[in-house]
Amino acid sequence: MAEEMDKKAAKKAEKARKKAEKKAAKNMETDLENTEEEEGSSSKLAVALVTLVIIIVWLAILALLIKWDVGGFGSTVMRPLLKDIPYVNRILPDSEDDLSTEEDYPYKNMDEAVAYIKELEQELAQAQQGSSENSAYIADLEAQSQKLKEYEANEAAFEEEKEKFYNEVVFSNQAPDIEQYKEYYESIDPDNAELLYKQVVEQQQTDSKISDYVKGYSQMKPKEAAAIFDTMTDNLNLVAQILENMDAQSRADILGKMNSDTAAKVTEIMNPSE
Repeated sequence: MAEEMDKKAAKKAEKARKKAEKKAAKNMETDLENTEEEEGSSSKLAVALVTLVIIIVWLAILALLIKWDVGGFGSTVMRPLLKDIPYVNRILPDSEDDLSTEEDYPYKNMDEAVAYIKELEQELAQAQQGSSENSAYIADLEAQSQKLKEYEANEAAFEEEKEKFYNEVVFSNQAPDIEQYKEYYESIDPDNAELLYKQVVEQQQTDSKISDYVKGYSQMKPKEAAAIFDTMTDNLNLVAQILENMDAQSRADILGKMNSDTAAKVTEIMNPSE
């Protein structure tokens, strides 16, 4: 009896041992699976991180290639694609237009640009004023030079006429006795004699010019001559002299084509009211 009880106890113990071994094996298998799952998750995370780092590195390299415009990659290939994308277009290389704009307009703000423009305007005004003064000075010098030339021409003409007068009138064979000239010139003031002679010569030159004017304007159409006379409002005395020396028909035709106010003033000069 006791032997049977020992056998039963042994069988129970064997069953319990096998059950414990199975449970331990199952627990070990579960722990192994959990360990493999944890190792798989860790390896996946590591692969993802490495992949992300590689992508970031390649993007950085690509950005540098674009920014430095290696082989024209940034300016010719990527600029048309990225120029309109905000923030992303900052990696593009500076274009020539941007560089020229920065060089041409080195101003921090609009106030500086406006102040510089005002300075340029002042400098321009000063330059224009100086130019006007120089032009006026040059014009004055030219006018003085012209007057000197006219004086020299008149003086030369006077000397020529005087020499001609001496040769043809005073010292010619048909001239009066030299004593008569001597007495005449001694009877008048020398300065007055020279002045009178100059006036006579100038009058002869004026009459010659008027004759040339009369001839020229007489050959023109009345309408054309009238148009020119209408512009000579600052020298109507000359207009009156020219018209006075024309024939009556030509004078009437030209006056009829002139501006009525100008024609009236010229007529008044030719025939002043008493």
